[in-house]
Amino acid sequence: MNHANSPAPAGAENDRRVTLSADDWEREALVLIAAEGVQGLAVEPLARRMGITKGSFYWHFRTRDALLEQTLARWEEHDSRNLQSALGGGGKARERLSEFFRAVGREHLTHEVYRELCVAANHPIVAPVLERVTQRRLTHLGAAFRELGMAPADAENRALLAYSSYLGFLQLQRQKQAPDVESPAFEDYLEHVIHQLIDRN
Repeated sequence: MNHANSPAPAGAENDRRVTLSADDWEREALVLIAAEGVQGLAVEPLARRMGITKGSFYWHFRTRDALLEQTLARWEEHDSRNLQSALGGGGKARERLSEFFRAVGREHLTHEVYRELCVAANHPIVAPVLERVTQRRLTHLGAAFRELGMAPADAENRALLAYSSYLGFLQLQRQKQAPDVESPAFEDYLEHVIHQLIDRN
């Protein structure tokens, strides 16, 4: 995808207007949210990133809020699939819980978007998405901890503690105070989290 800041030639733009889909706008919107936050999502800068004028935006969306709604629906569906793959599938509960934490190091975009959604938690479009995603994750975590033999109340509390650790790590990432996900320090951190939250039950 062309991210040039300069306007595209008229002929190229006409071709691009025809070939760009709503999916293209939604994918690029996710990248912009991850980088600039929900408040940074605006039609004009998004169009510049895509190398086209904002007029073509209205071929697919009536408003910026319509784009945000569709973009977050795409992200939520993707997150739900990832969650099901990590925590809802077969295998032992310990391995599934470990996979949930390790996914932070692989699924960069979805976690960066979630971090920015937390910043915009009071936004009327963001709030219900955030509530559904958080509850879905906590439910899966609690179920996995119950499979490890924990009592329901203990499993619920451990799920909340584990999720709080995840959120804290995302916030430290935002402040650039967390280990880089490609570094040995991140692997050491993961092993510590897994030992403290999963193995010690």
